[in-house]
Amino acid sequence: MNDTILQEERRSALRTIRKVAPYLWPHEKNWIKWRVIAALGFLLLSKIVAVTVPLFYKSAVDALSEKSVNSLVLGAVGLTVAYGIARLMNVGFQQLRDIVFAAVGQRALRSLALETFQHIHRLSLRFHISRKTGGLSRIIDRGIKGVDFLLRFLLLSIGPLAVELLFIMVVVTILLDFWYLFILAGTITTFILFTIKVTEWRVKIRRVMNDQDTEANQKAIDSLLNFETVKYFGAEKREAKNYDAAMQAYEQAALKTSYSLAFLNFGQGLLVTVGMVSVMVLAAIGVQNNTLTVGDFVMVNAYMIQITLPLNFLGTVYREIRQSLVDMSEMFDLLEQRQEVFDKPDAADLIVKGGRIELKSVRFKYEGRREILKGIDLTVEPGQKIAIVGATGSGKSTIDRLLFRFYDVTDGEILIDGQDIRDVTQASLHAAVGVVPQDTVLFNNTIWYNIAYGREDASNREVLDAARAAQIHDFIVGLPEGYDTQVGERGLKLSGGEKQRVGIARTLLKNPPILLLDEATSALDSGTEFEIKEAIDLASQGRTVVTIAHRLSTIVEADKIFVLEEGKVVEQGTHVTLLARSGRYAQLWNSMFINS
Repeated sequence: MNDTILQEERRSALRTIRKVAPYLWPHEKNWIKWRVIAALGFLLLSKIVAVTVPLFYKSAVDALSEKSVNSLVLGAVGLTVAYGIARLMNVGFQQLRDIVFAAVGQRALRSLALETFQHIHRLSLRFHISRKTGGLSRIIDRGIKGVDFLLRFLLLSIGPLAVELLFIMVVVTILLDFWYLFILAGTITTFILFTIKVTEWRVKIRRVMNDQDTEANQKAIDSLLNFETVKYFGAEKREAKNYDAAMQAYEQAALKTSYSLAFLNFGQGLLVTVGMVSVMVLAAIGVQNNTLTVGDFVMVNAYMIQITLPLNFLGTVYREIRQSLVDMSEMFDLLEQRQEVFDKPDAADLIVKGGRIELKSVRFKYEGRREILKGIDLTVEPGQKIAIVGATGSGKSTIDRLLFRFYDVTDGEILIDGQDIRDVTQASLHAAVGVVPQDTVLFNNTIWYNIAYGREDASNREVLDAARAAQIHDFIVGLPEGYDTQVGERGLKLSGGEKQRVGIARTLLKNPPILLLDEATSALDSGTEFEIKEAIDLASQGRTVVTIAHRLSTIVEADKIFVLEEGKVVEQGTHVTLLARSGRYAQLWNSMFINS
Protein backbone atom coordinates (compact mmCIF):
# COMPACT_ATOMS: atom_id res chain seq x y z
CA MET A 1 0.00 0.00 0.00
CA ASN A 2 2.79 2.41 0.99
CA ASP A 3 4.72 1.54 -2.20
CA THR A 4 1.63 2.37 -4.24
CA ILE A 5 1.24 5.73 -2.49
CA LEU A 6 4.95 6.47 -2.99
CA GLN A 7 4.70 5.66 -6.71
CA GLU A 8 1.66 7.92 -7.01
CA GLU A 9 3.55 10.74 -5.28
CA ARG A 10 6.53 10.30 -7.60
CA ARG A 11 4.26 10.38 -10.65
CA SER A 12 2.60 13.46 -9.24
CA ALA A 13 6.00 15.10 -8.64
CA LEU A 14 7.12 14.34 -12.21
CA ARG A 15 3.82 15.72 -13.52
CA THR A 16 4.31 18.89 -11.49
CA ILE A 17 7.87 19.40 -12.77
CA ARG A 18 6.64 18.86 -16.35
CA LYS A 19 3.92 21.45 -15.76
CA VAL A 20 6.36 24.04 -14.41
CA ALA A 21 9.08 23.51 -17.06
CA PRO A 22 7.27 25.37 -19.90
CA TYR A 23 7.11 28.50 -17.74
CA LEU A 24 10.93 28.46 -17.51
CA TRP A 25 11.48 27.73 -21.21
CA PRO A 26 8.49 29.13 -23.14
CA HIS A 27 8.67 28.77 -26.90
CA GLU A 28 7.49 32.29 -27.67
CA LYS A 29 9.66 34.15 -25.13
CA ASN A 30 13.29 34.18 -26.30
CA TRP A 31 14.31 36.75 -23.68
CA ILE A 32 13.43 34.25 -20.96
CA LYS A 33 15.56 31.55 -22.61
CA TRP A 34 18.53 33.92 -22.79
CA ARG A 35 18.12 34.82 -19.12
CA VAL A 36 18.01 31.15 -18.14
CA ILE A 37 21.17 30.45 -20.17
CA ALA A 38 22.92 33.50 -18.67
CA ALA A 39 21.89 32.48 -15.15
CA LEU A 40 23.26 28.97 -15.69
CA GLY A 41 26.47 30.50 -17.07
CA PHE A 42 26.95 32.67 -13.98
CA LEU A 43 26.14 29.64 -11.84
CA LEU A 44 28.89 27.60 -13.52
CA LEU A 45 31.39 30.45 -13.15
CA SER A 46 30.57 30.89 -9.47
CA LYS A 47 31.16 27.19 -8.81
CA ILE A 48 34.43 27.12 -10.72
CA VAL A 49 35.62 30.07 -8.66
CA ALA A 50 34.30 28.46 -5.45
CA VAL A 51 36.40 25.35 -6.09
CA THR A 52 39.57 27.41 -6.70
CA VAL A 53 39.21 29.46 -3.48
CA PRO A 54 40.70 26.74 -1.16
CA LEU A 55 43.59 26.30 -3.63
CA PHE A 56 44.64 29.93 -3.12
CA TYR A 57 44.23 29.42 0.62
CA LYS A 58 46.48 26.32 0.48
CA SER A 59 49.16 28.11 -1.55
CA ALA A 60 49.19 31.10 0.83
CA VAL A 61 49.58 28.83 3.88
CA ASP A 62 52.36 26.82 2.22
CA ALA A 63 54.17 30.03 1.27
CA LEU A 64 53.99 31.31 4.84
CA SER A 65 55.13 27.97 6.30
CA GLU A 66 58.36 27.96 4.21
CA LYS A 67 61.56 28.64 6.16
CA SER A 68 62.73 31.41 3.80
CA VAL A 69 59.79 33.53 4.73
CA ASN A 70 61.32 36.87 3.73
CA SER A 71 61.55 35.92 0.09
CA LEU A 72 58.03 34.52 0.00
CA VAL A 73 56.07 37.05 2.03
CA LEU A 74 55.13 38.99 -1.09
CA GLY A 75 53.94 35.76 -2.74
CA ALA A 76 51.92 34.82 0.34
CA VAL A 77 50.36 38.28 0.49
CA GLY A 78 49.57 38.14 -3.19
CA LEU A 79 47.99 34.69 -2.81
CA THR A 80 45.97 35.92 0.16
CA VAL A 81 44.72 38.87 -1.89
CA ALA A 82 43.90 36.47 -4.73
CA TYR A 83 42.02 34.31 -2.21
CA GLY A 84 39.95 37.33 -1.19
CA ILE A 85 39.28 38.32 -4.80
CA ALA A 86 38.20 34.77 -5.62
CA ARG A 87 35.75 34.73 -2.71
CA LEU A 88 34.37 38.08 -3.84
CA MET A 89 34.02 36.83 -7.43
CA ASN A 90 32.17 33.76 -6.15
CA VAL A 91 29.64 35.96 -4.33
CA GLY A 92 29.44 38.35 -7.29
CA PHE A 93 28.65 35.61 -9.82
CA GLN A 94 26.00 34.18 -7.47
CA GLN A 95 24.32 37.58 -7.17
CA LEU A 96 24.47 38.09 -10.95
CA ARG A 97 22.85 34.66 -11.34
CA ASP A 98 20.05 35.67 -8.96
CA ILE A 99 19.55 39.07 -10.65
CA VAL A 100 19.35 37.55 -14.13
CA PHE A 101 17.03 34.73 -13.04
CA ALA A 102 14.72 36.88 -10.87
CA ALA A 103 12.65 38.12 -13.84
CA VAL A 104 12.23 34.52 -15.08
CA GLY A 105 10.99 33.31 -11.71
CA GLN A 106 8.65 36.23 -11.13
CA ARG A 107 7.13 35.89 -14.60
CA ALA A 108 6.54 32.18 -14.01
CA LEU A 109 4.81 32.95 -10.71
CA ARG A 110 2.68 35.66 -12.28
CA SER A 111 1.71 33.49 -15.26
CA LEU A 112 0.77 30.53 -13.06
CA ALA A 113 -1.20 32.71 -10.64
CA LEU A 114 -3.09 34.34 -13.52
CA GLU A 115 -3.80 31.01 -15.23
CA THR A 116 -5.12 29.53 -11.97
CA PHE A 117 -7.26 32.60 -11.27
CA GLN A 118 -8.75 32.57 -14.77
CA HIS A 119 -9.33 28.81 -14.69
CA ILE A 120 -11.23 29.01 -11.41
CA HIS A 121 -13.54 31.61 -12.94
CA ARG A 122 -14.12 29.29 -15.90
CA LEU A 123 -15.20 26.39 -13.68
CA SER A 124 -18.88 25.67 -13.32
CA LEU A 125 -21.18 26.85 -10.57
CA ARG A 126 -21.36 23.20 -9.48
CA PHE A 127 -17.65 23.33 -8.57
CA HIS A 128 -17.91 26.60 -6.66
CA ILE A 129 -20.92 25.66 -4.56
CA SER A 130 -19.20 22.40 -3.54
CA ARG A 131 -15.84 23.94 -2.54
CA LYS A 132 -14.97 25.97 0.53
CA THR A 133 -13.49 29.36 -0.35
CA GLY A 134 -11.02 29.29 2.53
CA GLY A 135 -9.58 25.92 1.49
CA LEU A 136 -9.49 26.99 -2.17
CA SER A 137 -7.56 30.19 -1.43
CA ARG A 138 -5.15 28.21 0.75
CA ILE A 139 -4.44 25.73 -2.05
CA ILE A 140 -3.70 28.56 -4.50
CA ASP A 141 -1.56 30.44 -1.99
CA ARG A 142 0.50 27.38 -1.06
CA GLY A 143 0.79 26.33 -4.71
CA ILE A 144 2.20 29.69 -5.82
CA LYS A 145 4.61 29.76 -2.86
CA GLY A 146 5.60 26.20 -3.76
CA VAL A 147 6.54 27.28 -7.29
CA ASP A 148 8.57 30.15 -5.87
CA PHE A 149 10.43 27.83 -3.48
CA LEU A 150 11.01 25.20 -6.16
CA LEU A 151 12.50 27.74 -8.56
CA ARG A 152 14.73 29.32 -5.93
CA PHE A 153 16.01 26.18 -4.22
CA LEU A 154 15.89 23.46 -6.85
CA LEU A 155 17.57 25.60 -9.50
CA LEU A 156 19.59 27.92 -7.29
CA SER A 157 20.54 25.59 -4.38
CA ILE A 158 20.26 21.86 -5.12
CA GLY A 159 21.55 22.17 -8.69
CA PRO A 160 24.53 24.38 -7.75
CA LEU A 161 25.33 22.13 -4.77
CA ALA A 162 25.49 19.06 -7.03
CA VAL A 163 27.83 20.88 -9.45
CA GLU A 164 30.05 22.08 -6.61
CA LEU A 165 30.27 18.61 -5.02
CA LEU A 166 31.28 17.10 -8.35
CA PHE A 167 34.00 19.73 -8.89
CA ILE A 168 35.36 19.31 -5.35
CA MET A 169 35.55 15.52 -5.58
CA VAL A 170 37.42 15.78 -8.90
CA VAL A 171 39.92 18.32 -7.49
CA VAL A 172 40.48 16.35 -4.25
CA THR A 173 41.05 13.11 -6.19
CA ILE A 174 43.59 14.79 -8.50
CA LEU A 175 45.50 16.66 -5.77
CA LEU A 176 45.36 14.01 -3.05
CA ASP A 177 44.28 10.38 -3.56
CA PHE A 178 41.36 8.01 -3.97
CA TRP A 179 40.74 7.53 -0.22
CA TYR A 180 39.65 11.13 0.16
CA LEU A 181 37.16 10.66 -2.67
CA PHE A 182 35.94 7.44 -1.07
CA ILE A 183 35.29 9.13 2.31
CA LEU A 184 33.72 12.21 0.70
CA ALA A 185 31.47 10.15 -1.57
CA GLY A 186 30.50 7.83 1.29
CA THR A 187 29.68 10.74 3.60
CA ILE A 188 27.65 12.56 0.97
CA THR A 189 25.78 9.40 -0.13
CA THR A 190 24.96 8.37 3.44
CA PHE A 191 23.94 11.92 4.29
CA ILE A 192 21.61 12.16 1.31
CA LEU A 193 20.03 8.74 1.87
CA PHE A 194 19.47 9.46 5.56
CA THR A 195 18.02 12.88 4.75
CA ILE A 196 15.66 11.53 2.09
CA LYS A 197 14.46 8.64 4.27
CA VAL A 198 13.76 10.80 7.31
CA THR A 199 12.29 13.60 5.22
CA GLU A 200 9.86 11.21 3.49
CA TRP A 201 8.62 10.26 6.95
CA ARG A 202 8.38 13.92 7.92
CA VAL A 203 6.47 14.83 4.73
CA LYS A 204 3.64 12.52 5.82
CA ILE A 205 3.48 14.35 9.15
CA ARG A 206 3.67 17.68 7.34
CA ARG A 207 0.79 16.70 5.07
CA VAL A 208 -1.37 15.99 8.12
CA MET A 209 -0.33 19.36 9.53
CA ASN A 210 -1.30 21.06 6.25
CA ASP A 211 -4.69 19.35 6.25
CA GLN A 212 -5.33 20.54 9.79
CA ASP A 213 -4.15 24.03 8.86
CA THR A 214 -6.60 24.08 5.93
CA GLU A 215 -9.39 22.79 8.15
CA ALA A 216 -8.75 25.46 10.80
CA ASN A 217 -8.58 28.17 8.12
CA GLN A 218 -11.87 27.01 6.59
CA LYS A 219 -13.59 27.05 9.98
CA ALA A 220 -12.27 30.56 10.70
CA ILE A 221 -13.34 32.01 7.34
CA ASP A 222 -16.72 30.25 7.39
CA SER A 223 -17.40 31.53 10.90
CA LEU A 224 -16.37 35.10 10.07
CA LEU A 225 -18.43 35.16 6.86
CA ASN A 226 -21.42 34.08 8.93
CA PHE A 227 -20.74 36.58 11.72
CA GLU A 228 -24.37 37.63 12.05
CA THR A 229 -25.66 34.06 12.21
CA VAL A 230 -23.14 33.27 14.95
CA LYS A 231 -24.44 36.25 16.93
CA TYR A 232 -28.09 35.38 16.33
CA PHE A 233 -27.64 31.98 17.96
CA GLY A 234 -25.15 33.03 20.61
CA ALA A 235 -22.71 30.51 19.16
CA GLU A 236 -19.41 32.35 19.81
CA LYS A 237 -18.24 29.71 22.30
CA ARG A 238 -19.33 26.90 19.97
CA GLU A 239 -17.42 28.43 17.06
CA ALA A 240 -14.36 29.01 19.27
CA LYS A 241 -14.54 25.40 20.46
CA ASN A 242 -14.70 24.08 16.88
CA TYR A 243 -11.82 26.32 15.82
CA ASP A 244 -9.75 25.32 18.85
CA ALA A 245 -10.36 21.63 18.11
CA ALA A 246 -8.98 22.13 14.59
CA MET A 247 -6.03 24.10 15.98
CA GLN A 248 -5.38 21.39 18.59
CA ALA A 249 -5.06 18.78 15.84
CA TYR A 250 -2.75 21.19 14.00
CA GLU A 251 -0.72 21.70 17.19
CA GLN A 252 -0.19 17.95 17.63
CA ALA A 253 0.96 17.55 14.02
CA ALA A 254 3.21 20.62 14.34
CA LEU A 255 4.86 19.17 17.48
CA LYS A 256 5.57 15.90 15.67
CA THR A 257 7.10 17.96 12.89
CA SER A 258 9.36 19.80 15.34
CA TYR A 259 10.48 16.59 17.09
CA SER A 260 11.25 14.85 13.82
CA LEU A 261 13.21 17.92 12.67
CA ALA A 262 15.40 17.71 15.78
CA PHE A 263 16.09 14.03 14.99
CA LEU A 264 16.92 14.90 11.38
CA ASN A 265 19.30 17.71 12.36
CA PHE A 266 21.13 15.57 14.92
CA GLY A 267 21.51 12.68 12.47
CA GLN A 268 22.84 15.01 9.79
CA GLY A 269 25.26 16.58 12.25
CA LEU A 270 26.56 13.15 13.28
CA LEU A 271 27.17 12.04 9.69
CA VAL A 272 28.86 15.29 8.71
CA THR A 273 31.08 15.26 11.79
CA VAL A 274 32.18 11.65 11.22
CA GLY A 275 33.00 12.43 7.57
CA MET A 276 34.86 15.63 8.39
CA VAL A 277 36.89 14.06 11.20
CA SER A 278 37.78 11.06 9.01
CA VAL A 279 39.08 13.27 6.19
CA MET A 280 40.94 15.60 8.56
CA VAL A 281 42.59 12.62 10.36
CA LEU A 282 43.70 11.27 6.99
CA ALA A 283 45.13 14.68 6.07
CA ALA A 284 46.85 15.05 9.49
CA ILE A 285 48.54 11.66 9.00
CA GLY A 286 49.70 12.84 5.58
CA VAL A 287 51.24 15.98 7.09
CA GLN A 288 53.00 13.90 9.77
CA ASN A 289 54.40 11.59 7.08
CA ASN A 290 55.51 14.62 5.00
CA THR A 291 53.37 13.43 2.06
CA LEU A 292 51.12 16.47 2.51
CA THR A 293 51.85 20.09 3.42
CA VAL A 294 50.14 22.21 6.05
CA GLY A 295 48.47 23.98 3.13
CA ASP A 296 47.00 20.66 1.99
CA PHE A 297 45.58 20.13 5.47
CA VAL A 298 44.03 23.62 5.40
CA MET A 299 42.71 23.03 1.88
CA VAL A 300 40.99 19.78 2.89
CA ASN A 301 39.43 21.54 5.88
CA ALA A 302 38.22 24.37 3.64
CA TYR A 303 36.67 21.92 1.17
CA MET A 304 34.93 20.00 3.94
CA ILE A 305 33.46 23.23 5.35
CA GLN A 306 32.47 24.21 1.82
CA ILE A 307 30.64 20.89 1.45
CA THR A 308 29.08 20.57 4.89
CA LEU A 309 27.55 24.05 5.14
CA PRO A 310 25.15 23.59 2.20
CA LEU A 311 24.64 19.90 3.08
CA ASN A 312 23.34 20.92 6.50
CA PHE A 313 20.49 22.72 4.76
CA LEU A 314 19.77 19.78 2.47
CA GLY A 315 17.20 18.24 4.81
CA THR A 316 15.28 21.49 5.10
CA VAL A 317 15.57 22.20 1.38
CA TYR A 318 14.59 18.66 0.37
CA ARG A 319 11.64 18.67 2.76
CA GLU A 320 10.44 22.03 1.44
CA ILE A 321 10.91 20.89 -2.15
CA ARG A 322 8.86 17.76 -1.43
CA GLN A 323 6.23 19.85 0.30
CA SER A 324 6.32 22.37 -2.54
CA LEU A 325 5.71 19.56 -5.01
CA VAL A 326 2.73 18.41 -2.91
CA ASP A 327 1.35 21.96 -2.70
CA MET A 328 1.91 22.53 -6.41
CA SER A 329 0.30 19.18 -7.18
CA GLU A 330 -2.85 20.32 -5.37
CA MET A 331 -2.81 23.53 -7.43
CA PHE A 332 -2.32 21.61 -10.70
CA ASP A 333 -5.13 19.25 -9.66
CA LEU A 334 -7.21 22.41 -9.48
CA LEU A 335 -6.01 23.48 -12.93
CA GLU A 336 -6.98 20.06 -14.28
CA GLN A 337 -10.52 20.33 -12.96
CA ARG A 338 -12.79 19.75 -15.93
CA GLN A 339 -14.46 22.83 -17.33
CA GLU A 340 -18.08 21.78 -17.79
CA VAL A 341 -19.28 24.78 -19.79
CA PHE A 342 -17.04 25.95 -22.61
CA ASP A 343 -17.25 27.71 -25.95
CA LYS A 344 -17.28 25.64 -29.13
CA PRO A 345 -14.28 26.25 -31.43
CA ASP A 346 -16.52 27.95 -34.02
CA ALA A 347 -18.74 29.77 -31.50
CA ALA A 348 -20.03 33.12 -32.78
CA ASP A 349 -21.23 36.10 -30.76
CA LEU A 350 -24.89 36.15 -29.79
CA ILE A 351 -26.88 38.65 -31.85
CA VAL A 352 -29.96 39.87 -29.97
CA LYS A 353 -32.54 41.37 -32.30
CA GLY A 354 -35.62 41.30 -30.10
CA GLY A 355 -34.84 39.01 -27.20
CA ARG A 356 -37.11 36.05 -27.99
CA ILE A 357 -36.41 33.14 -25.63
CA GLU A 358 -37.42 29.54 -26.34
CA LEU A 359 -36.96 26.47 -24.18
CA LYS A 360 -37.62 23.35 -26.26
CA SER A 361 -38.06 20.01 -24.46
CA VAL A 362 -35.45 21.08 -21.90
CA ARG A 363 -34.32 18.42 -19.46
CA PHE A 364 -31.72 18.83 -16.76
CA LYS A 365 -30.32 16.95 -13.81
CA TYR A 366 -27.40 17.66 -11.54
CA GLU A 367 -24.61 15.12 -11.67
CA GLY A 368 -25.67 11.88 -10.04
CA ARG A 369 -28.96 13.34 -8.85
CA ARG A 370 -32.62 13.17 -9.80
CA GLU A 371 -33.90 14.98 -12.88
CA ILE A 372 -34.93 18.55 -12.03
CA LEU A 373 -36.49 19.66 -15.33
CA LYS A 374 -38.50 17.11 -17.29
CA GLY A 375 -39.16 18.39 -20.79
CA ILE A 376 -39.85 22.11 -20.35
CA ASP A 377 -41.40 23.95 -23.31
CA LEU A 378 -41.55 27.70 -22.81
CA THR A 379 -41.55 30.73 -25.11
CA VAL A 380 -41.01 34.40 -24.23
CA GLU A 381 -41.75 36.87 -27.03
CA PRO A 382 -39.51 39.94 -27.57
CA GLY A 383 -40.17 42.61 -24.93
CA GLN A 384 -42.53 40.34 -23.03
CA LYS A 385 -42.54 40.06 -19.25
CA ILE A 386 -43.17 36.53 -18.05
CA ALA A 387 -43.08 34.94 -14.61
CA ILE A 388 -42.20 31.41 -13.53
CA VAL A 389 -43.83 30.25 -10.29
CA GLY A 390 -44.09 27.02 -8.37
CA ALA A 391 -43.36 25.33 -5.07
CA THR A 392 -39.85 25.05 -3.68
CA GLY A 393 -37.87 22.47 -5.64
CA SER A 394 -40.02 22.68 -8.76
CA GLY A 395 -37.04 23.87 -10.87
CA LYS A 396 -37.70 27.64 -11.11
CA SER A 397 -34.19 28.88 -10.30
CA THR A 398 -32.65 26.09 -12.39
CA ILE A 399 -34.20 27.67 -15.49
CA ASP A 400 -32.45 30.96 -14.68
CA ARG A 401 -29.12 29.20 -14.26
CA LEU A 402 -29.56 27.39 -17.57
CA LEU A 403 -30.50 30.63 -19.35
CA PHE A 404 -27.30 32.27 -18.08
CA ARG A 405 -25.47 29.03 -18.96
CA PHE A 406 -24.06 28.29 -15.55
CA TYR A 407 -24.88 24.73 -16.68
CA ASP A 408 -25.69 23.15 -20.01
CA VAL A 409 -29.00 21.37 -20.51
CA THR A 410 -28.99 17.58 -20.26
CA ASP A 411 -31.34 17.38 -23.24
CA GLY A 412 -33.30 19.80 -25.44
CA GLU A 413 -32.22 23.33 -26.35
CA ILE A 414 -32.48 26.93 -25.25
CA LEU A 415 -32.71 29.53 -28.03
CA ILE A 416 -32.36 33.30 -27.98
CA ASP A 417 -33.62 34.83 -31.22
CA GLY A 418 -33.23 31.42 -32.84
CA GLN A 419 -29.62 30.89 -31.68
CA ASP A 420 -28.81 27.92 -29.46
CA ILE A 421 -26.95 29.40 -26.49
CA ARG A 422 -24.47 26.48 -26.65
CA ASP A 423 -23.41 27.68 -30.11
CA VAL A 424 -22.53 31.25 -29.06
CA THR A 425 -19.71 32.62 -26.92
CA GLN A 426 -20.34 32.80 -23.21
CA ALA A 427 -19.01 36.36 -23.13
CA SER A 428 -21.64 37.57 -25.61
CA LEU A 429 -24.41 35.63 -23.83
CA HIS A 430 -23.45 37.07 -20.44
CA ALA A 431 -23.31 40.57 -21.95
CA ALA A 432 -26.88 40.16 -23.25
CA VAL A 433 -28.38 38.85 -20.02
CA GLY A 434 -28.66 40.83 -16.81
CA VAL A 435 -29.45 39.14 -13.50
CA VAL A 436 -30.88 40.56 -10.27
CA PRO A 437 -30.61 37.70 -7.75
CA GLN A 438 -32.56 37.19 -4.57
CA ASP A 439 -29.52 38.11 -2.48
CA THR A 440 -27.32 40.71 -4.14
CA VAL A 441 -23.71 40.22 -3.07
CA LEU A 442 -21.50 43.31 -3.20
CA PHE A 443 -17.74 43.72 -3.28
CA ASN A 444 -16.05 45.06 -0.15
CA ASN A 445 -15.55 48.44 -1.79
CA THR A 446 -17.44 51.70 -2.32
CA ILE A 447 -21.03 52.08 -3.52
CA TRP A 448 -19.67 53.79 -6.65
CA TYR A 449 -17.38 50.83 -7.40
CA ASN A 450 -20.24 48.35 -6.99
CA ILE A 451 -22.59 50.23 -9.33
CA ALA A 452 -19.86 50.98 -11.87
CA TYR A 453 -18.99 47.28 -11.89
CA GLY A 454 -21.96 46.84 -14.23
CA ARG A 455 -19.96 48.21 -17.15
CA GLU A 456 -16.23 48.87 -17.16
CA ASP A 457 -16.30 51.76 -19.64
CA ALA A 458 -19.31 53.58 -18.12
CA SER A 459 -19.05 57.36 -17.70
CA ASN A 460 -19.71 59.14 -14.40
CA ARG A 461 -23.01 60.43 -15.76
CA GLU A 462 -24.14 56.92 -16.73
CA VAL A 463 -23.36 55.61 -13.22
CA LEU A 464 -25.40 58.43 -11.66
CA ASP A 465 -28.28 57.87 -14.12
CA ALA A 466 -28.34 54.16 -13.24
CA ALA A 467 -28.48 54.99 -9.52
CA ARG A 468 -31.39 57.42 -10.14
CA ALA A 469 -33.25 54.81 -12.22
CA ALA A 470 -32.83 52.31 -9.38
CA GLN A 471 -34.17 54.96 -6.97
CA ILE A 472 -31.10 54.91 -4.74
CA HIS A 473 -29.33 58.13 -5.74
CA ASP A 474 -31.05 60.29 -3.09
CA PHE A 475 -30.18 57.77 -0.38
CA ILE A 476 -26.52 57.67 -1.44
CA VAL A 477 -26.00 61.45 -1.57
CA GLY A 478 -27.53 61.65 1.92
CA LEU A 479 -24.71 59.51 3.33
CA PRO A 480 -21.73 61.31 4.92
CA GLU A 481 -19.33 59.87 2.34
CA GLY A 482 -21.87 59.65 -0.50
CA TYR A 483 -20.83 57.34 -3.31
CA ASP A 484 -17.47 56.74 -1.56
CA THR A 485 -19.22 54.91 1.28
CA GLN A 486 -17.68 51.49 1.93
CA VAL A 487 -20.32 48.73 1.85
CA GLY A 488 -18.35 46.16 3.89
CA GLU A 489 -17.85 42.43 3.37
CA ARG A 490 -20.60 41.15 0.99
CA GLY A 491 -22.35 44.53 1.44
CA LEU A 492 -23.24 43.93 5.10
CA LYS A 493 -23.20 47.66 5.92
CA LEU A 494 -26.30 48.17 3.74
CA SER A 495 -29.82 46.92 4.37
CA GLY A 496 -31.42 44.28 2.14
CA GLY A 497 -33.38 46.88 0.19
CA GLU A 498 -30.35 49.11 -0.28
CA LYS A 499 -28.27 46.20 -1.54
CA GLN A 500 -31.02 45.23 -3.98
CA ARG A 501 -31.19 48.78 -5.34
CA VAL A 502 -27.42 48.82 -5.82
CA GLY A 503 -27.75 45.47 -7.62
CA ILE A 504 -30.51 46.86 -9.85
CA ALA A 505 -28.45 49.98 -10.61
CA ARG A 506 -25.50 47.78 -11.51
CA THR A 507 -27.66 45.73 -13.88
CA LEU A 508 -29.23 48.86 -15.41
CA LEU A 509 -25.75 50.21 -16.11
CA LYS A 510 -24.95 46.96 -17.89
CA ASN A 511 -28.02 47.72 -20.06
CA PRO A 512 -28.81 44.13 -21.16
CA PRO A 513 -31.68 43.39 -23.58
CA ILE A 514 -32.74 40.40 -21.44
CA LEU A 515 -33.36 40.63 -17.71
CA LEU A 516 -33.59 37.72 -15.26
CA LEU A 517 -35.12 38.45 -11.86
CA ASP A 518 -34.55 35.54 -9.48
CA GLU A 519 -36.94 36.17 -6.57
CA ALA A 520 -35.43 39.64 -6.33
CA THR A 521 -37.87 40.89 -3.68
CA SER A 522 -38.76 37.76 -1.72
CA ALA A 523 -36.47 38.57 1.21
CA LEU A 524 -37.77 42.15 1.65
CA ASP A 525 -40.58 43.65 3.70
CA SER A 526 -43.76 44.80 1.93
CA GLY A 527 -42.87 48.51 1.94
CA THR A 528 -39.37 47.95 0.62
CA GLU A 529 -40.70 45.38 -1.82
CA PHE A 530 -43.08 47.94 -3.29
CA GLU A 531 -40.24 50.46 -3.75
CA ILE A 532 -37.95 47.85 -5.29
CA LYS A 533 -40.78 46.74 -7.58
CA GLU A 534 -41.08 50.31 -8.89
CA ALA A 535 -37.35 50.31 -9.64
CA ILE A 536 -37.62 46.92 -11.32
CA ASP A 537 -40.58 48.06 -13.42
CA LEU A 538 -38.48 50.98 -14.67
CA ALA A 539 -35.57 48.64 -15.33
CA SER A 540 -37.83 46.28 -17.27
CA GLN A 541 -38.99 48.81 -19.86
CA GLY A 542 -37.97 47.81 -23.38
CA ARG A 543 -36.50 44.48 -22.25
CA THR A 544 -37.47 40.84 -22.29
CA VAL A 545 -37.97 39.94 -18.64
CA VAL A 546 -38.07 36.52 -16.96
CA THR A 547 -39.10 36.66 -13.30
CA ILE A 548 -38.71 33.81 -10.86
CA ALA A 549 -41.40 34.64 -8.32
CA HIS A 550 -41.99 33.57 -4.76
CA ARG A 551 -44.48 36.26 -3.85
CA LEU A 552 -47.22 36.01 -6.44
CA SER A 553 -48.41 39.55 -5.70
CA THR A 554 -45.34 40.85 -7.55
CA ILE A 555 -46.17 39.22 -10.88
CA VAL A 556 -49.92 39.82 -11.34
CA GLU A 557 -49.14 42.20 -14.21
CA ALA A 558 -46.92 39.72 -16.08
CA ASP A 559 -47.81 39.10 -19.72
CA LYS A 560 -47.73 35.38 -19.09
CA ILE A 561 -47.22 33.17 -16.04
CA PHE A 562 -45.80 29.66 -16.22
CA VAL A 563 -46.58 27.32 -13.32
CA LEU A 564 -44.02 24.59 -12.60
CA GLU A 565 -44.71 21.41 -10.70
CA GLU A 566 -42.04 18.73 -10.26
CA GLY A 567 -40.03 19.98 -13.22
CA LYS A 568 -42.93 20.35 -15.66
CA VAL A 569 -45.05 23.25 -16.89
CA VAL A 570 -48.54 22.38 -15.63
CA GLU A 571 -50.24 25.72 -16.38
CA GLN A 572 -49.64 28.91 -18.31
CA GLY A 573 -51.56 32.10 -18.90
CA THR A 574 -52.23 35.51 -17.38
CA HIS A 575 -52.98 36.05 -13.70
CA VAL A 576 -56.71 36.46 -14.39
CA THR A 577 -57.08 33.41 -16.64
CA LEU A 578 -55.10 31.18 -14.28
CA LEU A 579 -57.21 32.20 -11.30
CA ALA A 580 -60.35 31.49 -13.31
CA ARG A 581 -59.17 27.92 -13.96
CA SER A 582 -59.01 27.19 -10.21
CA GLY A 583 -55.93 25.01 -10.83
CA ARG A 584 -52.46 24.86 -9.30
CA TYR A 585 -51.84 28.61 -9.63
CA ALA A 586 -55.10 29.38 -7.85
CA GLN A 587 -54.03 27.03 -5.03
CA LEU A 588 -50.69 28.85 -4.69
CA TRP A 589 -52.45 32.23 -4.75
CA ASN A 590 -54.97 31.24 -2.10
CA SER A 591 -52.36 29.60 0.15
CA MET A 592 -50.34 32.84 0.05
CA PHE A 593 -53.20 34.74 1.67
CA ILE A 594 -53.98 31.94 4.12
CA ASN A 595 -50.36 31.83 5.31
CA SER A 596 -50.20 35.61 5.58
